[in-house]
Amino acid sequence: MRRLALVLAAMAAMMGPGRAALQVDVNQANIQPLPIAIPDFVAPTPAAANPAAAAAIENIAKVVRADLERSGLFNPLDPKSFIDTVTNINLAPNFQNWRVISAQGLVTGQAALQPDGRLRVDFRLWDVYGESQMLGLQYTTQPSTWRRVAHMISDAIYQRITGEKGYFDTRIVFISESGPALRRNKRLAIMDQDGANPSFLTPGGLALTPRFNPTAQMIAFMSYATGKPRVFLFDLETGRYETLGDFPNMTFSPRFSPDGNFVAMTLETNGNSDIYVMDLRTRQTRRLTYDPAIDTAPSFSPDGKQIVFESNRGGSQQIYVMNADGSNPHRISFSAGQNGTPVWSPRGDLIAFTKLTSAQFRIAVMRPDGSGERLLSNGWEDEGPTWAPNGRVLMFTRTIQGGRGSQIWSIDVTGRNQRRVATGGDASDPAWSPLIQ
Repeated sequence: MRRLALVLAAMAAMMGPGRAALQVDVNQANIQPLPIAIPDFVAPTPAAANPAAAAAIENIAKVVRADLERSGLFNPLDPKSFIDTVTNINLAPNFQNWRVISAQGLVTGQAALQPDGRLRVDFRLWDVYGESQMLGLQYTTQPSTWRRVAHMISDAIYQRITGEKGYFDTRIVFISESGPALRRNKRLAIMDQDGANPSFLTPGGLALTPRFNPTAQMIAFMSYATGKPRVFLFDLETGRYETLGDFPNMTFSPRFSPDGNFVAMTLETNGNSDIYVMDLRTRQTRRLTYDPAIDTAPSFSPDGKQIVFESNRGGSQQIYVMNADGSNPHRISFSAGQNGTPVWSPRGDLIAFTKLTSAQFRIAVMRPDGSGERLLSNGWEDEGPTWAPNGRVLMFTRTIQGGRGSQIWSIDVTGRNQRRVATGGDASDPAWSPLIQ
């Protein structure tokens, strides 16, 4: 993973007298996107001699605008509507000129190539009606990693205005699909959360259910590379991968514990599927479920004390919760239909899952005790949810009716803001990384 040097230069929250802070309440039932102006960043020194630096100066603001717009909480105004030009970010802007176009927030920034070859990026967030600076930060990085800086700026703006952590400086691991239906090629792939910088991690074959560890340095996934379904560990630093244990039968549906020391997975023995957990430090394995039914798809709670999983031990596919040592398994889904692929929110407040009812797969959420179930998506076949690290947005696989392939979509936890994620082709099984360190 690319290393990034971050320098925190200044942070200020100076509010105008008698006026509330510029903010977006993400808990409101209906949110009107906040109008925000983000002019192109200025270049106080020439950067044309370095193509990467020139690309950064030209495109950072575009990436920030795209990030914030995709969140559904912000309305970045069209730069063609601007009647003012930013030439010096260290001077207070003419707020009246930005109020004329109804901007409530304003982001100004500059990028400059330093003598040591690094790129320095500064930005300011302004409350237009409060006529005050809300935030000021500086980043120093290699010119080639300018997109990361743009996502970090988006995260900082998102957090300052919403009070919630952002999720833009993250990556998505997924399955890239190609070829005819009966001989589908499924490769492990990775991209930035906005679809940029896609690359393949494995050669052709059949890979499924990738999952990040908590540091975003390792991926667990299932593959048929050895002929039988096996769980593999992929090291993003070295590009090497290895099987997780030498089991005689199938292993699948891996998921890391919050501390990254354990992997819960399904192991098939004598025709029966149960959930096991492996200590990655010792490679010792412990069995957690002992039911003759199918137990699979484990997912840890954020504190690591519980595991949610799916089972048909009650006669149909339903969702259960047990303690991390396998004790006290109990069913939490009781509404009509079948329920599976559960995954615990990083916030701990919700469990997302796939619901099958009336011959339709939907993405739904409920509280860990099974109450408060809500349907979020409305596709024909939506399945396999994965959470953004702030627990506010989900991605999932959407299969198009009529066999026209699968796509990755995102949706927020209220059920609003459904969007397709650009992958350049058929894709499935997304897994969201933690914020990149």
